[in-house]
Parts: sequence; C-alpha cells; structure tokens
Amino acid sequence: MNNKEDIKVNTFDSNEALSSSLSERIAELLAQAIEQRGEATLVVSGGRTPKPLFAALNEKDIEWSKVTILLADERWVSPDSDDSNDKLIKTCLLKNKVGAAKYVSLFTGHEQASNAAAALEAKVAALPKFDVVVLGMGNDGHTASLFPCCAQLEAGLTQSNALIATQPTTAPYNRLSLTKQRLLNSHHVFFHITGDEKWSVLQTAMERPDPTKYPISDLIHAGSTPIDVYYSAA
Repeated sequence: MNNKEDIKVNTFDSNEALSSSLSERIAELLAQAIEQRGEATLVVSGGRTPKPLFAALNEKDIEWSKVTILLADERWVSPDSDDSNDKLIKTCLLKNKVGAAKYVSLFTGHEQASNAAAALEAKVAALPKFDVVVLGMGNDGHTASLFPCCAQLEAGLTQSNALIATQPTTAPYNRLSLTKQRLLNSHHVFFHITGDEKWSVLQTAMERPDPTKYPISDLIHAGSTPIDVYYSAA
C-alpha cells in the first residue's frame, strides 16, 4: 500500500516545463516496454491540462506503431464536440510521430454510456497490464470520471470490471470511465496536476484516504503501483 512517503513529487515552474520532463519519462518507459515485450500501452486523460504534454509527446522518437493508446475516461457527447476527449486525442495527440500508434476509442456511438461500457468491457479487459497511466484531477478530487458526487463512485472504486458508466451531478455529461482496479493494473501511474487549488486537494488526499470526498485518495492509498506526481503552480 502506498503511503505519502512512497510518492515522488516533481515540481515545475510551468506546465510547459512539466510537460517536457514528463514526456521524456513516458517515452523512456514506453521504449523500455517495447524493448522487453515488443509492445506498450499508454493511458491518458482528457481536458485542457494535458495539451502541452501531448504536444511534447508528438516529438518523441520511439516506435509508436507498437504503442496502444486509450483514454482513462470519456464524456458522452458527440465526437465532433469540443468537449469530447476522443476529439482531443485525435486532434492533439495522434499527430506527427504519435500518429502511428494504435488508438482504442471509448466512444462507440451507443446512445447510453452504460451500453458502451458493456460493449467495450471484453476489449479493454483483455489489454495487457498498462505500462503508463497519466491521470489528472479536478478541484473536487475526482480523477478519470470517478466523481465524489456520483452514485456510481463506490462501484468504480471496488468492482473488478474494467469500465463503468458514471453520472456526475456537479459536472456536465454522463461519462464512461476506467475503474480504479483497471487503472491500477499498471506499471507506472503519474498524476499531472496544475494550479495551487488542485495541489492543496492532492496534499490532503496523500495525507489521508477519504475516497468519498476525494476519490483520487483511494487510488493513491489502495495499491502498490508506483506513483509519481508532476506538479506546476502555473
């Protein structure tokens, strides 16, 4: 079980400096996995925060054709919407060198996220242990789409399924999310955190587990997967 002392915190003056360093580390781990097994898997979060990270990854010279990429969660909106994580990945990450990677989309076209979860379960569950998982966090302590306000939180933190549909009451859109169990079935987890408010929440989550208030704390304390925090105030 991870304790606060087990978590390495890397602090940067800007999101750009953070992204440069984190992209180097991600590329290094993916290259190691490719050398050892001939393949690698990268899980990323959506939203605005990772855009500089995606730009930095675009320049990394590894065998991207041997990398599988998928999202930690998806907002159940049209894939043409600016709020779609699928659109974000396709327009900001799958470019240049990274464009050669295999992409497993969580958007299926099903009207309901719950139907998509059932349709994708076997495919996502069959993926090998993730090599790198990069997660963000909201000011409310949610990560992926495991929100403290949603009725599905306990299931997302405890069930063995790979995917769960969630319905947050404090954020727009129904969501599809990887569960805690699947996210922690990985070799390395990185938390990509920007801003003082999020940093304060993360510090609280690292000091004591309180998953009903800060779901991210359950991922921090429940497993033994190595966790690194990459933080910038700006």
